[in-house]
Amino acid sequence: MNLIESKTTSLLIADSPITVGIIGGGIAGSTIALRLAEQGINVQLFEEGKSLVNGPPICHLHAGGNLYREISDQQCITLLKQSIDTLRVYQHTSNIRPTVIAIPCSDAGNPDDLLPRLTLLQQTYQALVADDAKNCVLGNPNDYFKLYQRSDLERLTLQDNPQQPLTPDQWMIPVAKSINLDQFKYPLVMVQEYGLSVFRIAATLALALQRLPHCHVNTNTKVTSLAELPNGWQVSYQDATHHQQINVDYLVNAGGYRTGTIDDLAHIPRQRMVEFKAAYVTHWPQCDAQWPEVIFHGERGTPNGMAQLTPYPDGFFQLHGMTQDITLFKNGLVASNGNSAQPQLDASFKEKLQQHWTQQEIEQRTQRAINHMAQFVNHFDQATVGGKPLFGAQQIPGNDPTLRAADVSYSHQRYARSEIVKASSALSVADAIIEQLAALDLIQSPLPQTRENAFPVAQQLSLNEIVSYAEKLAAERGFPTSLARPIGH
Repeated sequence: MNLIESKTTSLLIADSPITVGIIGGGIAGSTIALRLAEQGINVQLFEEGKSLVNGPPICHLHAGGNLYREISDQQCITLLKQSIDTLRVYQHTSNIRPTVIAIPCSDAGNPDDLLPRLTLLQQTYQALVADDAKNCVLGNPNDYFKLYQRSDLERLTLQDNPQQPLTPDQWMIPVAKSINLDQFKYPLVMVQEYGLSVFRIAATLALALQRLPHCHVNTNTKVTSLAELPNGWQVSYQDATHHQQINVDYLVNAGGYRTGTIDDLAHIPRQRMVEFKAAYVTHWPQCDAQWPEVIFHGERGTPNGMAQLTPYPDGFFQLHGMTQDITLFKNGLVASNGNSAQPQLDASFKEKLQQHWTQQEIEQRTQRAINHMAQFVNHFDQATVGGKPLFGAQQIPGNDPTLRAADVSYSHQRYARSEIVKASSALSVADAIIEQLAALDLIQSPLPQTRENAFPVAQQLSLNEIVSYAEKLAAERGFPTSLARPIGH
């Protein structure tokens, strides 16, 4: 293993080295582990699976949250700031292409209702860039969004699809040529919300943590019991060969959708929901253009639910259809109760989470997703099943199913709970835990530093080595390697 010492000044108090235990190696747990280990803090990371970041179908960087017209402006601003931080740290994980938002005539929404929020987000982005030029990771703030009237799209239909789109208009050409202009309300919006590669995030974290001697990654390891100590926790765990125990000074519950099971082991009550979701991998080889992502708004949970088209190289597209026959599932949203902090999904979902999908269900739900998209995109009915679904269960703290921006909560002095809903919130959790460790005098208070300087080891990773490792992960998990590559790479 190639070990590289972090160049960051250690935050450890000279005679009091501490160990932080982190349960769960998803995007939150792995990011927290990276943040702490980059600062010289000893970390024990426990993950039941055989690799890190193997959870819900991450595909979109919510740099403004414009997919969700039902969430508050404050949540959108939070997602914008968190997304900028994410791109500064995980510099090789984004698919740089815009997102188009279209409102069908069949939908009750009005495009003009989107404009105040878009203006607020643009102004916020402009201010963030003015404060620090390194925040300019979403293109020029003046180009954060652009509006397209019907006449604009009619003009674009007369142009050829570019091989490598560079301008907003060039990105919009395949959309203009492939949709029925009579089906939509105007204007359509193009916004600088990029793609986010779950495979390249996983690769970045795995490669960086391998090089940090302060982090011990325990994969294929199940935490079996927890006991609170006067100054920390005793963690009992089972790996491939035997049962072990370790004492840690601070414990982070980053169990993802199973966060409640860790709360139960710690005897700490908590109210939360869990929602099972899936996205579908399709192949459309007849496609002769590079597409932006396209969101066709619709009422969630109805047959007209939102349709989301996410492009990848080589004619692969990931589809969400926010109906109960596609991405959502009947009884797929469940809440905790007084007996347990862990919401209980029924047996059929637990089987899916253990990779047990029937081929019939894969083909049936993927075909429904294709049909749902084909009502908006001409010739998309030619698309076929491109692989198994991307799926997972998403935790939502509290009782508001529309919550999208969340980070961390505390119940005991030396116990933190990661409660992210979107991947871009992971860094906020890591920051909060650093601050909590300092407040408890377990580490020194961190000095101000840039995002890049806080992650020197991760910043050394090259695009080529990340892509190579990401392709390996995709293949190991049974997905097309195209999903691991950047658009245009």
